[in-house]
Amino acid sequence: MKPVAFEYCRPDSLGEALDFLAEAREDAAVLAGGMTLGPMLNLRMVRPKRVIDISRLAGLNGIEVRRDRVVTGATLIQADALDSPVIRKELPLLALALPWVGHFQTRNAGTLGGSIAHADPSGEIPLCAVVGDATIVLRSRRRGRRVRARDFFTGALTTVRQPDEMLVAIEWPRASPGAGHAFEEVAQRHGDFAIAAAACSVTLDGGERIAGLALGFGGVVDRPIAVDTREIVGAVADGGTVQTLARRIAAGLDPMQDHTASADYRRALAQVLTERVLMCAIEVAKGKA
Repeated sequence: MKPVAFEYCRPDSLGEALDFLAEAREDAAVLAGGMTLGPMLNLRMVRPKRVIDISRLAGLNGIEVRRDRVVTGATLIQADALDSPVIRKELPLLALALPWVGHFQTRNAGTLGGSIAHADPSGEIPLCAVVGDATIVLRSRRRGRRVRARDFFTGALTTVRQPDEMLVAIEWPRASPGAGHAFEEVAQRHGDFAIAAAACSVTLDGGERIAGLALGFGGVVDRPIAVDTREIVGAVADGGTVQTLARRIAAGLDPMQDHTASADYRRALAQVLTERVLMCAIEVAKGKA
């Protein structure tokens, strides 16, 4: 099957792209890497009247370190991010997650911004943005605004982005040098959509206790989520603490159910993945102490 007819626009500047978007609004689709939009067009799951190709716009594919943050452009290719020494050093959680994103071929075209804008509940990059407390930078012809990633996703394939707004960058807090990170997911095959994924970042107090923990899931509910871990702060970083936390968190989830897995199975996966990533991250943090 082929797409319905649409107007193809390749703007020469961000301003021109925003003009095209403002004119078409809900009838427009933004093309960055095309790894998701392309198949959706061919299957006629989306039928835009205008496709705006921003893949060649200057200034949207960079990596910039700004004090306590790393700013990645919307069209930064996933493979380029994976190869970046800056990403590996400053955003280790994202670096751990990127090999799980699709396949080698798709990572050579797919973009960070495209993945976040698409808002797949199983997406690894949106999950990292939520757990890493990233900020999504949006621009329209009218204004620019910044939205916390934890507030950006509102459901499956839905976000707070307005029809005339374009995602132009992601701001990621730089990781603490002593933090440990871990990412893991379960899928039917590597590269498939995750049935459940877990990501975490742990800091220790210099001894054997947890000073901070960020933990979240993808593929479990209709959006990537971060869970409340305040009660574990100050606890001993050992297997007993991890198992207790994993059981409590899993019991509090209300997982979705679909053709790939039942809600009970996703809840069980969330518990197992919590134990795995948390123990792994703790060991990494201890190795840095």
